[in-house]
Amino acid sequence: MKEEKKATRQSYGEALVELGKQNSNVVVLDADLAGATQTELFAKEYPDRFFDMGIAEQDMMSTAAGFATCGKIPYASTFAVFAAGRAYDQIRNSICYPELPVKICATHAGITVGEDGATHQMIEDISLMRTLPNMTVMSVSDDLQTKWAVNEIAKVNGPVYLRLSRLSTNIIYDENQKFEIGKAVQLGEGEDGTIFATGVTVAEALKAQEILEQKGLHVRVVDIHTIKPIDKDTIIKSAKETKKLISVEDHNIIGGLGSAISEILTEYEPAKLTRLGIKDVFGRSGKATELMEYFGITAKNIVEQFI
Repeated sequence: MKEEKKATRQSYGEALVELGKQNSNVVVLDADLAGATQTELFAKEYPDRFFDMGIAEQDMMSTAAGFATCGKIPYASTFAVFAAGRAYDQIRNSICYPELPVKICATHAGITVGEDGATHQMIEDISLMRTLPNMTVMSVSDDLQTKWAVNEIAKVNGPVYLRLSRLSTNIIYDENQKFEIGKAVQLGEGEDGTIFATGVTVAEALKAQEILEQKGLHVRVVDIHTIKPIDKDTIIKSAKETKKLISVEDHNIIGGLGSAISEILTEYEPAKLTRLGIKDVFGRSGKATELMEYFGITAKNIVEQFI
């Protein structure tokens, strides 16, 4: 993992520009937040394929569905709280039910939105989106993984929810890393434990891995960038091969990554899983790093589970 940091929303904007060059069917919609979601980069390059729908998220999702019925590949962007929350009905009935290839790319997810506070800290979106039939759900952790995902989801013949962050996070992967939708990335071979992480918490898991290594404990980190369809095989393998299982997420522990892993363990390989995340409360206003400490999803909190 590198010291260099970058927000996945920035990587998203840059990747859209490159995708626009490759595929003329790509159109981008935003709800008056192009500067924050970084779709403004696409708008500058391809103004005839960018549509600012104003503060009307439900309308944006319905319009994206309409584009999809005409052979376009729409990327609809806004903050996660407005995408998954305010426009849920349109996503359910106009996008998922007819299985249209709309790519919902939601930025500013989780408590790491920071000072905007509980009203803007979407900690239920993974839960909402993964229960929808036909929906692929992804949560990316760094620059390279985000750019891969933006390109790859264009090939998915159905709806996708891509979760992105406001917070700048460490660059984790290099150009040699291979990704696959539905296949987790295992980092390390330790047998003392497995840390399952997603999005901004992957970097925290890797920091914890380094600290534990210094203390003589060898753990593996599993980056679950695709929460649906989830990598059942890697979860079962980790449960069989390691002594302790931890999940960590910038999301409510109800219905999120930890719940998805628990469902697999219950059915295929019964094992105890300790879930770190937001414990069924709303967020609070504060700096992102302070909130991660307050809600217990930092490297320090992970290490404490092993010591």
